[in-house]
Amino acid sequence: MTADRCSAEAAARRARIARAAEGWLGTPYLHQASCRGAGADCLGLVRGVWREVVGREPERAPAYTPDWSEAGREERLLAGARRWLTEIPVERAGTGDVLLFRMRAAGVAKHLGVLVGEGPGGARMIHAYSGRGVVASTVGASWRRRIAAAFSFPE
Repeated sequence: MTADRCSAEAAARRARIARAAEGWLGTPYLHQASCRGAGADCLGLVRGVWREVVGREPERAPAYTPDWSEAGREERLLAGARRWLTEIPVERAGTGDVLLFRMRAAGVAKHLGVLVGEGPGGARMIHAYSGRGVVASTVGASWRRRIAAAFSFPE
């Protein structure tokens, strides 16, 4: 397979991931849920995109609290992402990749978003936000400084 064909196939796959994430827009926020149109949290959104693009989920998501074990300092979400997604350098993240965020500088990583392309203000992501549901946001300076890691979906 030529490099051009590999590149074209990768771009098509990334666009498919972005379209899948955009299909969740407007889904209400519901902790631990993953049902497009009915309810999802940030992990539920990524799980739903996985099902649409990759197939069956590789493991059942464990019960988790909204604080993601912050008091115990367990990096549960980061560990799970490293098990099933492919970690990439943050600066190489692009359309179709997953960003993992720390909501506080010293906190555990506990928020996810799927990059869906560029907008007028820069990179855009789809994520599920408590009180707002699944929304699109610009990855501005406040989000960029919270990025803990970036991942690609497996081939």
